Amino acid sequence: MPLLRSLWPWVAAAVSGILLVLCFAPFDQAWLAWIALAPLFAAIWFGPTHPRHPLLRKAELGYLTGLIYFLGSLSWLHTVTVAGWFVLCLYLAVYPALWSAIVFVIATPRGRSEDEHPVWLSSWRNLATGLLAACAWVSVEFLRGHVFTGFGWNALGIALHANVPLIQIASLTGPAGLSFLAVLSSAIAVATVRRLMIEARGGRIRAHFDFTLTIALIVAAFGYGLRQFGEPGGSVPLRVAAVQPSIPQDQKWNRAFEERIYETLSRQSDAALALRPDLLLWPEAATPRGFFQDPLAHEFVNSYISRGGFSLLFGTLILSHEADHNAAVLMTGADAAPQVYPKTHLVMFGEYIPFRESFPLFAIIVGNLVPADFDAGAGPVIFHLPSPPVAIAPLICFEDTLGYLARDAANQGAQLFVNITNDGWFKRSAASRQHAAHAVFRCVETRRPMVRCANTGVTCVIDDLGRIRQRLASTDGDTFAEGVMLAEIAVPENPPVTPYMRVGELFSMLCLGATFATLAAAAARPRRA
Repeated sequence: MPLLRSLWPWVAAAVSGILLVLCFAPFDQAWLAWIALAPLFAAIWFGPTHPRHPLLRKAELGYLTGLIYFLGSLSWLHTVTVAGWFVLCLYLAVYPALWSAIVFVIATPRGRSEDEHPVWLSSWRNLATGLLAACAWVSVEFLRGHVFTGFGWNALGIALHANVPLIQIASLTGPAGLSFLAVLSSAIAVATVRRLMIEARGGRIRAHFDFTLTIALIVAAFGYGLRQFGEPGGSVPLRVAAVQPSIPQDQKWNRAFEERIYETLSRQSDAALALRPDLLLWPEAATPRGFFQDPLAHEFVNSYISRGGFSLLFGTLILSHEADHNAAVLMTGADAAPQVYPKTHLVMFGEYIPFRESFPLFAIIVGNLVPADFDAGAGPVIFHLPSPPVAIAPLICFEDTLGYLARDAANQGAQLFVNITNDGWFKRSAASRQHAAHAVFRCVETRRPMVRCANTGVTCVIDDLGRIRQRLASTDGDTFAEGVMLAEIAVPENPPVTPYMRVGELFSMLCLGATFATLAAAAARPRRA
């Protein structure tokens, strides 16, 4: 039995990692989010500790969970760089390891021996333990999303994107509120099972207020969401045609395929314009070369704008001696000046290499996939359509996974988000579905709809409650297929100012403050014998 006693915590930690992977696309078993961390909680709370380094042992368990979690859910990164995928996951696993160590320090009930006074019999202590563990998880997710410009992909709450009533609390807390509830659920599940085992031995079952209050909190969040399904306010109808050319990434920048790319864009755009849209969308970096630098690209775009009767929003590269930008451009007419948005948040290892000069190992790992770094734009830019009059916030690539960018744009008057992206880097993987799941929360947080135009992946319309109303797919359900999506979007005339728009990541920062304060209090206490 000593071997089993020493091995079971590692097995439990691995199981938590596997359950976390299953929460996200392509598996989409979102219900597992409520119990995914339960095995790791059991390993932290009840597994044997190292006699000399107990804190390190708990962190190692969390690291194993995190490594499986990220290697599995981010496996699509191997289509770009195997070495980069592995190195990134080695780094990201540090955050679950940190969380496990924090849980061991501040969220593990301690007392006298269980024969004298079982520490798990107090509902209030169990509830406080679960709340502290949930605060700690939100804190490390917040740090993961901000350290080194951040990579907050697949936070636990994102797994619940399809539960439309429940995700409405994102208008208060962002996805962090859902992560909080899911971690609390796992903690109270383990505490309840442990308490029932102790009470069964004693022959007396008491009321479990910790379990009841946790369920009540989840029900309250669900009830809040149901109340958001009210009568819609005034809106402006906008006809949008989104072109998905489905250009393979290995052809995207190959000059031998330029003619084919223009032919595909032309054929699909002609079909789209036959539907008489107000706004025509092309995806990120749609033209093979930069619109402002290349005469052929400039002529191709102008050949459409000169037809009149619609506006064109598309992605292009701006390369100059001063700066290089990945940009979105809105053309509203042949005589109107282009409206330009240089991308604000650059993708690490995609649009720039961190520490390229001071730590060249990263550049060596990525190789020639990122030969030079792009420059970041100054912040959100609001595009203005003349007819119908609509204020648009363009988001490029992964920018629709970032709450602060959408929040800033909404506070500047945006009525509609338009995301142009190219998920072709990741081929026919789960990346595009995970990407769209993140975009859902930008709509809930700000109560603004979004239309997404992808080169390959999920071209769709998301309403202001986070419901995917329309999705481009072939007859057999293939979302990677070439095609055109026509949609009529009800753009709110006077969209509301949500609590999230006012306070941003306040909930996450409160959790971070509570975690640090509790850690400081624990460090200040004298050590027991």
